[in-house]
Amino acid sequence: MSAAPAVLAQAQVRPPRAPQQAPVAVPAPPALRADQIDLLVKALNDAPSHGFEPGVFAPDRALALLDSRNAADRQAGVTQLVALTMRYAKAVHSGRLAPADFDGNWGLRPAAYDPAPGFAAAVQNDRLAGWLEDLSPPYTGYQTLQKGLVVYRDLAAKGGWALIPEGPPLKLGDKGDPRIAQLEARLAVEDPTIAVDKAPVFDEALQQALMRAQKRFGLNPDGVLGKGTLAALNVPVQLRIDQIVANMERWRWLPEELPADRIQVNIAAAVMSVFHHDAPTLTMRAVTGRPGDETPMLQSQIHSIVLNPPWNVPSSIATKELWPKERANPGYLARNDFIVIPTEGGGTRLQQKAGDKAALGLVKFDFNNPYGVYLHDTPSRAKFASYSRLASHGCVRLEKPIPLAKQLLDGSAEWTAENVDATIASGKTVRAQLPKPMAVYLLYWTAYVTPDGQVNFRDDPYGWDKALVQRIAASKTV
Repeated sequence: MSAAPAVLAQAQVRPPRAPQQAPVAVPAPPALRADQIDLLVKALNDAPSHGFEPGVFAPDRALALLDSRNAADRQAGVTQLVALTMRYAKAVHSGRLAPADFDGNWGLRPAAYDPAPGFAAAVQNDRLAGWLEDLSPPYTGYQTLQKGLVVYRDLAAKGGWALIPEGPPLKLGDKGDPRIAQLEARLAVEDPTIAVDKAPVFDEALQQALMRAQKRFGLNPDGVLGKGTLAALNVPVQLRIDQIVANMERWRWLPEELPADRIQVNIAAAVMSVFHHDAPTLTMRAVTGRPGDETPMLQSQIHSIVLNPPWNVPSSIATKELWPKERANPGYLARNDFIVIPTEGGGTRLQQKAGDKAALGLVKFDFNNPYGVYLHDTPSRAKFASYSRLASHGCVRLEKPIPLAKQLLDGSAEWTAENVDATIASGKTVRAQLPKPMAVYLLYWTAYVTPDGQVNFRDDPYGWDKALVQRIAASKTV
């Protein structure tokens, strides 16, 4: 549900503005040694490994000047090389979007970054190699995507993969359909364990291979080539590359160090994980915002938990969904525990009372954010069994909220597990303060690498990958 918490008293708040960043400063050309120039040239030529298009940071023009016998030309070459390095450093460290290019729902924004002071110090202290290495996000998720990018660019160079024609579903035991051999060949492109025999028989080995692919795409691993699986397999290799590049870019929006204790939600995959000392301790399915009611990317801190929460219905939901139901079926609101509350100025608002029918379930996790979203329980449990779980108004519904609440309240003298259970059973609405705020990150990962080295892909339900790639291409910052 995307309902503004009562304590915020604001029904609508503007999304955060992107931090205003000054143009990249270009320091006065330092006296670079030949080996330092070589380091810069190597880094710029290796820029495609960070997802940049080949040639974007190519130092060819600077090198031509550096090869000149004319001292002024050589100095101009150094100036150009340093200027190119500053642009490269900023792009690797904090991304390629100007502040105005961020979508309003992209609440994660990179901190302002000026590479010039660090560069000058690195040259002076002879640690240029370390400075260049430290520019990129220090996360395994980023580094493994770099490796995945190499794999998929290599696949693209070899022609990618052939599309599998549409047709009836293929399943174990099917014979004679030429699409069986095409399916086997398609799966083998990304799965080197498959032995391609081109036999037109859908055997158990092919079923297992298809199930592995379905898991990588976040689909129901039923071992049947249906429409959804066919669509995932037929995504062109270039679009998979674009997904990897978009996700690498989003890694640059994170702070340089994540809290060791935190909650992460992958919006696209609809999964929530709790980390303690940087290791996952609790993972559960979630339900995130449907397209049109997107769950925003953001970072914040959970400060309290509301037990038996009422739902203060946003006016947009009341107008579009609830009042029409009341008009169509008089008494709908009363039957579902909604009450009409007068507001200042003679208006009204809807609130759903806490209880068995409450849309927020038994617990709500509050954290400050300008979107009015939060994590919460739900009485509607059926959606958690689905592999497609984008169905909320923007908030994040949790599969196992009570264990999460008890974990976050652990250490509180007042809110023992027994007291949590007793308060919930009483039906009384109570706010429980966490003994220590918990960092929370709502992230949008549609490409990531699992421990087996395989790149996993998810749908781009909000079109944010496509929008990001297009905005990068149109960006004037690189």
